[in-house]
Amino acid sequence: MTAPRLEIDLGKIRHNARTLVERLGSQGISVTGVTKATLGSVEIARELLIAGVRDLGDSRIENVEAMRRSRVSARMSLIRSPMLSQASRVVKSVDVSFNTELEVIRRLSFEAAKLDRTHAIILMVELGDLREGLLPVDVMAAVREVLSMPNIVLKGLGTNLACRSGVSPDDRNMGKLSRLAVQVETTFDISLETVSGGNSANLDWAFSSSKTGRVNNLRLGESILLGREALHRRAIDGLHTDAITLTAEVIESNVKPTQPTGVLAQTGFYTSPECEDRGDVAQSILAIGEQDVDLGGLQPPEGCDVHGGSSDHLIVTSGAGRIVVGTELTFKLNYGAMLRAMTSPFVAKSFHCASNVSNLRQIA
Repeated sequence: MTAPRLEIDLGKIRHNARTLVERLGSQGISVTGVTKATLGSVEIARELLIAGVRDLGDSRIENVEAMRRSRVSARMSLIRSPMLSQASRVVKSVDVSFNTELEVIRRLSFEAAKLDRTHAIILMVELGDLREGLLPVDVMAAVREVLSMPNIVLKGLGTNLACRSGVSPDDRNMGKLSRLAVQVETTFDISLETVSGGNSANLDWAFSSSKTGRVNNLRLGESILLGREALHRRAIDGLHTDAITLTAEVIESNVKPTQPTGVLAQTGFYTSPECEDRGDVAQSILAIGEQDVDLGGLQPPEGCDVHGGSSDHLIVTSGAGRIVVGTELTFKLNYGAMLRAMTSPFVAKSFHCASNVSNLRQIA
């Protein structure tokens, strides 16, 4: 098989999605399945829908358009605020967009009127993580203006935490979002369909809080694909953490010292190496690098350790001896590593429904 490649177990992804849909559904919270880390994979999108995910969300209009061309039948959300330059494309392909700028919403209104269609929006609110969103004090004025725009429907409010600053969702900030939703409904005599509380970082809160309030939607990607919550990257009970793995091939195997020779400066990726002299070790080089994956986000197979790399090379050491050239090693990934590997044109994607790919490591 082609290497490097992502091994994607669709059955495990479906199981993870269905489990989260059912657990959150019992609390009145729906799931938007986020496809951005999969490059809008049609195969994965369809598994999410089979599992009971109601809506699909992506941050790139290109991914949404690709899923539309492949006839993925679902309500599509653009979960990053639209670019002004892409407003026409957004209205044509997206049912709901998450917005922060009134100027952008005016352009969406204009483009929707040209097409004689209605476009729904969710206004994002800044609740402490300092990424996107209106300040709470500005929400009411923004809602008033949005409600006056033709061909625009205010679908709800949303927020995002833990992505830029690592702020944890809790009863305090989720309660503030709920109160804002109630205030909007009371002030303008409308009903908000969706109050989107955040992402996979919200799961600890959602599973433990008795005060979920008006929050009735979460946007989930990492927890479905990797089976982990996004605050501490702990495995979620009952979910698979190996639905997506990375396989790469050994192209060099030798015994080399751990201490470099010569005057040290920055590496190719601007870091200053820290080299502990551990004597000679069995070192293998694999045909994959920073251009394809975040090397720091790889969990190697038992008996191996990742010791860095470069744009095209991954270096591992193996305590049990040299690994035969041509051997394939399989790694687990964190979210950042998976995201980069999914979007690399040099990493193949192998889809299957039962995980039957063994680790082919051999010791010389």
